[in-house]
Amino acid sequence: MSLLVVGSVALDSVETPFGTADEVVGGSGTFFAASASHYTPVRLVGVVGSDYPVERLQPLAARGVDLSGLETASGESFRWRGRYRHDLNVAETLETRLGVFAGFEPKIPASFRESKYVFLANIHPALQHAVLDQVSRPALVACDTMNLWIETQRNELVRLLGRVDLITLNDGEARQLTGSPNLLKAARWILDQGPKYVIIKKGEHGALMFTGASVFFAPAYPLEQIFDPTGAGDSFAGGFMGWVAKTDDVSERNFRRAVVYGSAMGSFAVERFSIDRLLEVGQDDIAARVKDFHALVSLDGAPQA
Repeated sequence: MSLLVVGSVALDSVETPFGTADEVVGGSGTFFAASASHYTPVRLVGVVGSDYPVERLQPLAARGVDLSGLETASGESFRWRGRYRHDLNVAETLETRLGVFAGFEPKIPASFRESKYVFLANIHPALQHAVLDQVSRPALVACDTMNLWIETQRNELVRLLGRVDLITLNDGEARQLTGSPNLLKAARWILDQGPKYVIIKKGEHGALMFTGASVFFAPAYPLEQIFDPTGAGDSFAGGFMGWVAKTDDVSERNFRRAVVYGSAMGSFAVERFSIDRLLEVGQDDIAARVKDFHALVSLDGAPQA
């Protein structure tokens, strides 16, 4: 089924305790597309500058990512430089250069407007609204956000909550948005604004999905070494939405499965810099990791006392 993502396409420079990477492919839309493309064709809308090495995106095109909605504007591409110390849940931003992304106005191609599934990555809430004004009756609209928009565009973001079915955000963002230190209360407040589902990501501690009547938890996959957490949340969202689009099933039961598939893709993303690991894995790798997730929470698989 058709899956549209609108987000950033960037160049990242990252320092972690395990190494560095300079000017590698990054951006919320890019990570999402690399992840979701394992399940379904993806339509990507974004903007890059005239200096962007577009040939580095060709592996995505080969995986079924439609790049015809990617605009090239005159000027510098969006660049982010960050550092992670031993707490890999916390990124220290060293430099942000928005370049042409600062003037980005999403233009959804006519052939994309009937997309059944839509994901609004963590771009400015006004741009997220503009995308929704251009698409036609999607079966599921999901969005992401970030602390900057909560600080500076809270009213627009709260208004957006009334137009989406699902939101993903991390635990710090949920507390910041709602003013509640308790995640259950925070999720209930967000649900009251309009979404039917709230997914709160907790990094190495897993993810929680809330509805008006239930809570579902999926643990993070235990990894001995994490090279780069950049893009893990976007990769989670890509796996989640990719699975939903593949199965064309918007039931809560299937969303629970989608959380596991999203968690699997997020766990792959952190094993390498950039989208490299997401481009390497195959269906057998994904199936094996999802099986491991089931074993993590299975009471039947526990050793006998």
